[in-house]
Amino acid sequence: MITTGDFKRGTKIEFKGEPYEVIEFQHVKMQQRAPIVRTKIKSLKTGRVLEETFPAGEKFETPALEEKEMQYLYAQDNLHYFMDMETYEQVGLTNEQLGDSKKFIKEEMIVNILYYKGSPISVNPPMFVELAVKETEPAFRGDTASAGSKPAILETGAQVKVPFHIQVGDILKIDTRTSEYIEKVGSQK
Repeated sequence: MITTGDFKRGTKIEFKGEPYEVIEFQHVKMQQRAPIVRTKIKSLKTGRVLEETFPAGEKFETPALEEKEMQYLYAQDNLHYFMDMETYEQVGLTNEQLGDSKKFIKEEMIVNILYYKGSPISVNPPMFVELAVKETEPAFRGDTASAGSKPAILETGAQVKVPFHIQVGDILKIDTRTSEYIEKVGSQK
């Protein structure tokens, strides 16, 4: 059991029969009333964020979550297929189940798939991925000195802001949590 006193960012709880993750929380002591905890919790199934208020000390079940390391194989129609690295079992997930992580995974990449009560509910790509630039505006002489940025489309279809000196074919390190450019790690040329 988890109580509101155990809340930290990332704490996972079962609320209304579904798994949620605590994003933000604040303990509030009210004059002549019982203390409360204001929270923002994110559904691990749908990604929806709720603002909820709980009485201090309220208890929650720990959700039955399991994480499996799987390899992304391919996409066909609306399904993306992953293979369990131990059992070689394949699982097909929809675009909705992949959510934003779809922008950062490519074939043969190892990802963590979160299971809830035996069913896959979400995909967590590695914290940092290396992806090639498929499309961006060309660099112009003198652009490298300024601190501005331009949009670039990566090989997976993700769009990120990059420095002006980045060109098509460059391989970039991207933070999947924030969709931000970290550094240039190489070139396909």
